[in-house]
Amino acid sequence: MSDTDLIKLYSQRILALAADIPHLGRLEAPDASVKRRSPLCGSTITVDVKLENGRISDFAQDVKACALGQASASVVGAQVIGRSRAEIEAARDALRQMLKSDGPTPPAPFEELEVLRPARDYKNRHMSIMLALDATAEAMAEAENAACA
Repeated sequence: MSDTDLIKLYSQRILALAADIPHLGRLEAPDASVKRRSPLCGSTITVDVKLENGRISDFAQDVKACALGQASASVVGAQVIGRSRAEIEAARDALRQMLKSDGPTPPAPFEELEVLRPARDYKNRHMSIMLALDATAEAMAEAENAACA
């Protein structure tokens, strides 16, 4: 990776997002908690959710990731309250396609994930970028299953 590539990848916007992650920490009594880890880089995220009427009513995340994973968690954290599982899964699937095959930008309100498009050429970073949405979707599924049990 050249210096120019690194500069492009770690843009000012990505670094600004990484420095300002909403909903950091843990919830007291979440409906579900999920911890996900990227084995390639060691990035981890733990997501706690509370659901009300099928939507996220409270959210917290403990993020220990590279700047790209932190930037992704920042965008997700800023938009996650009030979202349904379908919305989270649509954003997750679109982000994966954007990274893997230069697909379209994730739908609103997650369109700011577009800032991570330059990372598509760095497959070893994809899993870290996906952690926040993967963990949130999984936590929502667990919370919904627990509520039905």
